[in-house]
Formats: sequence, structure tokens, C-alpha cells
Amino acid sequence: MKVTKEKSAENRARLIETAGRLFRERGIDGVGVAEICKQAGLTHGALYAQFSTKQDIAAEALAHGQELGYRCLMDTNGGRPPTLDHFLEYYLSMETRDNLAGSCAMSASASEIGRQDENVSASFTDGFNKVAKAIEAAEGPNALGPSTRERALTITAALIGGVAVARGVAKANPALSEEVLQALKNVLGTIGEGATPEVVREGKRSSKPARTLSRRP
Repeated sequence: MKVTKEKSAENRARLIETAGRLFRERGIDGVGVAEICKQAGLTHGALYAQFSTKQDIAAEALAHGQELGYRCLMDTNGGRPPTLDHFLEYYLSMETRDNLAGSCAMSASASEIGRQDENVSASFTDGFNKVAKAIEAAEGPNALGPSTRERALTITAALIGGVAVARGVAKANPALSEEVLQALKNVLGTIGEGATPEVVREGKRSSKPARTLSRRP
């Protein structure tokens, strides 16, 4: 029986959502096509009618997951433009650390992107640049030597890598995992505020009180 355009689009969306969740949970190399089809409730034929290779679905699933993560990141201030503190509190939270399947696709996949093809790399690149631009817009005035763009790139890369490290040590040393997240908040916040070199060397932040932000489940 011929599949309608509507059903085909529904199947594609289901495959992308399922693949993205599984890739975040287990890694791209840790999930096969058969498992994606099984979890999505579709046949191999339905998948290959939409995607030529596993790399094709990986690229789209990564892009989809990054877009969902970006929307959550941009909504950390109740619909108002978020500050850098909002980004840091959201991204470096225990909830983000512990929610592999539902949080940032970049922190879940960063270590294996270099082993994937160009399309997957392009999806990761687009997501990284999008977050970096948002962080650049949220930064304070630049009193440091590096440009605003350089600081944004540094903060974005540190967020992705930092969450990966916090996850990596969490089971063996939960206290260290929390220490990593808190250290990143302190140091990246100082960099993003454009503090003077003396403040950075002395490890001081601004005098404004730390914010406690509500979390979505």
C-alpha cells in the first residue's frame, strides 16, 4: 500500500526524534538502525525510504536535538532575553548533567563527532555556532584582551566539554562532578562579564547576588 505524504512525514519525524534520543543516551556508534526502527515502531523499509545511510539520520537527529536544546536555552528567562547567568545556571545544572536523553545534544555527542562524516560534523558546527552567537549577545562589556567572539567561543566549548566531564566522573565521584559544574559557573561567569585581568587572576566575581532559577522537568 502506498504511503501518503502525511504518513511519510510522520514516519520521518518519529525516526528523527527516536534516533536523537537514542544517540544522546548511548552515542551514535552505540545504536544501530535496527534499534532505531524497533523503538520508533517502524520497519527497516520505512527508515531507508527516508534516509540513505545511518549517517544521514544521525545528521538530522543531531540538528533536531540541538534545535530543541537551543530553544530551552533561550527560554531560561521566561520569554525575556536571557543573560549569561541564565545560560550558565541552566546548562551547568544537575538536571542537565543527569538528563542525557533530554538535554544538549552537543555535550552528549561531542566526543564522537570527529569520527562521523561531514554531514554530521556540519550539523554539530551549525549548533555550536548558534549557541556561541547567543552567548556573545549576552556577554558583558569587554575589559579583557580577547574579543567578545573569542570569549563566546571559549565559554561555549567549555560548557559542552565541562558537562561531558561532570557526567564522566559523576558515578565514581559525585562531589567532584558538582565541583566541576560550580567551578565552570564561577570562571565562565567572570570571563563573560568582561572582568579586568586582575579580577580573573584573583578569582573574584562581581558583587551581584547569585540567581536561583526555576527548572523545567
